[in-house]
Amino acid sequence: MVLLKCQAGPLATRFLKRFSMLILGGEERICFLDDEITVPLGTMRSTGDFVRVQNSKLFFLGRKDNQIKRHGKRFNIECLQQAAEDLCQIEACAVTWYQQEKLILFVLPKDDLEEKETLKELQKHLPVYAIPDDIVVIKALPLTSHGKVDISELNKIYQNHLNSRRRDSKLSDAEELWERLQYLWKSVLGLLGDSTDISKDAVFLYSGGDSLKALRFYGEIEMLVGKAVPGLLEVILGRSMEEIYRHILKMLFTDEDQLMNPKDVLKRKLSGNSGGEYHGKYIKLTSEIALEVTAELTPFIAVSRGNRFFPVNFTKSFMQPKNAVQVGGDVLQQLSFLHSNTPSVMKSRTQGYGMGDNIFTVTNKADKTNCSSIQQIHAECSHVTMAELALSVRWKSNTRKCVDASPLVIIPSKEEVSLSVYVGSHSHTMQAIDLDLGEIKWEKILGDRIESSACVSKCGNFIVVGCYDGLVYVLRSSDGEIHWTFVTKDTVKSSAVVDPSSGLVYIGSHDQHVYALDIYKKACIWKLHCEGGAVFSSPCLSSFPHHLYVATLGGLLLAVNPVTGSKIWKSFLGKPLFSSPHCNENYVCVGCVDGNLYCYTHSGEKVWQFSTNGPVFSSPCLSSLTKQEIFFGSHDCFIYCCNMEGNLLWKSEATSSVYGTPFIFQSDDLNNKILLAAVSTDGKVWILNAKSGTAEAVDFQLPGEVFSSPVVWGTKLVVGCRNDYVYCLDLYITGKNNS
Repeated sequence: MVLLKCQAGPLATRFLKRFSMLILGGEERICFLDDEITVPLGTMRSTGDFVRVQNSKLFFLGRKDNQIKRHGKRFNIECLQQAAEDLCQIEACAVTWYQQEKLILFVLPKDDLEEKETLKELQKHLPVYAIPDDIVVIKALPLTSHGKVDISELNKIYQNHLNSRRRDSKLSDAEELWERLQYLWKSVLGLLGDSTDISKDAVFLYSGGDSLKALRFYGEIEMLVGKAVPGLLEVILGRSMEEIYRHILKMLFTDEDQLMNPKDVLKRKLSGNSGGEYHGKYIKLTSEIALEVTAELTPFIAVSRGNRFFPVNFTKSFMQPKNAVQVGGDVLQQLSFLHSNTPSVMKSRTQGYGMGDNIFTVTNKADKTNCSSIQQIHAECSHVTMAELALSVRWKSNTRKCVDASPLVIIPSKEEVSLSVYVGSHSHTMQAIDLDLGEIKWEKILGDRIESSACVSKCGNFIVVGCYDGLVYVLRSSDGEIHWTFVTKDTVKSSAVVDPSSGLVYIGSHDQHVYALDIYKKACIWKLHCEGGAVFSSPCLSSFPHHLYVATLGGLLLAVNPVTGSKIWKSFLGKPLFSSPHCNENYVCVGCVDGNLYCYTHSGEKVWQFSTNGPVFSSPCLSSLTKQEIFFGSHDCFIYCCNMEGNLLWKSEATSSVYGTPFIFQSDDLNNKILLAAVSTDGKVWILNAKSGTAEAVDFQLPGEVFSSPVVWGTKLVVGCRNDYVYCLDLYITGKNNS
């Protein structure tokens, strides 16, 4: 007996109303699955098939599992297929979600088919997020032996189509280039239904773009022009539409007469600051407050994304050699030792929180004989099994625009001084927030958007953060007043890192340089041109050996001498590096948009690479709490855990891409389990068992996209969100008093 259940959804209304879900079962017939022996009478089974009833016959329309999320909206690709099949000029069609990036419509036309006219017709009946990125005309639909459309063959057809387009690509003039750029911009941002021209002053990231979409825009442009365009990605990430156009034009056409003459790009206005003078796009602040470094320094611990701990100014009695360990080469204390040897005031600050994760030692060397074979263990877990923990909003702070930066948490030893969260926003605002109460301690308006995550100076008196206006700001941590600004020649999205021995601050810029700054002398000690493109990610510092690791959008991984700024070694990975390098005493790891996590020795030898099915923007998190595993996320919607030999230990499926860096933590208040916190881009918060990848917390959803990385202290998780807020979440055991 076959029963039909109506499937009414909010998308593509007139098509979905015709869809029904096929259900099997009844009082006399039972469908057994797998190894089932007994099933209660009346059990109904959903086949996952969409069908249409016509003249008492069932017509197969597609599968439920063909649902995708695109431009922030979830829908079924059969909606597009149905809309296309209803057009008079199309005989038959099929749809694929190519590499989980592009929606491709394959059509068998009845007569001559005009792509632009077909798109216009589809726009009349479908929402903008269901409009295809490309239409490919084919002579026949490839079928499997079971008579179904062969998706793998369609993907091969599209790949051949792309290769052919590259070979045949030829732009006639500058005007055609401008028109094609307009189309590609709208296509990548899901704006094909909008007939308005893109403004010459429009900036990609301000128009709804992000790093992944910028990467796709970059790929589409290179395919359009038929060749590589050096420096293009950096221009897309920080410049206007006009500047993107001119950058490409200079390479394609030598005749200056072919250049369009759009109006000059308006200079950015200095928002919220006085006493500044313009230097082109960038701002030099003339009013700086002279601050003296306090001789008597208060001990503190700084915690930032990816389990980066920075304990500072503990007395020598606390730094027993037998208890000191290596943290990426830095001599720091084990938390358990810190807890047992610090005064009671500091104990209260560290009670119940495992800082063992700040010890990044490797006990066994990587087995280089097995580097080529990566163990693929598919240990996808159920995210509801064994869930014991719950999350609730402790506080949220309104920053008035998206928060893509990751928080910095400072824990002072003095009990009378409250714990602080420092985080910046696209509203140009830098906030210092009380971690416990959520009260804003101070707020400072900088010259432009802030995507850089803050770091703290060696003395603890200053916060260092980069800005879109090309400046590196050094702010007083107590009140946000400006101590010094350093001018680079382009946007600064990189997050700074501090050398705990010298106090020097290292930071990268989109001007393709990395800088070593002495914030006390207000001087640049050295700068290095990185050759391989803009520096988007945060540098990584190792003390033994004393190396600074820098990754560029040109695909270059550099090892630099932190004292002199000279290059030690370099490795070209071929694709952009948004991920920040992270190291322990033996290895340095970095993610790449080619879908791989790469591991190198400190001498520059590649040890292994681990492959995922999507670009890796997430920075690796290394932790000794779990015997030297590496944790990272991918745009293939999985959170990964592999060992230092490059073997997969587990992977856990999220509900969308994972851009941010996971965070390892342990707390007495949470049964002392070693846990992993990660947030997917759809705002879903994942608390996993770090050893198995299984879920430990019930589902919790933030009300916006998340590109920020979570930071955990004790039972408090802090993360930024694109709904304009930074959130602090309480973690607690269900049924336990959470006062």
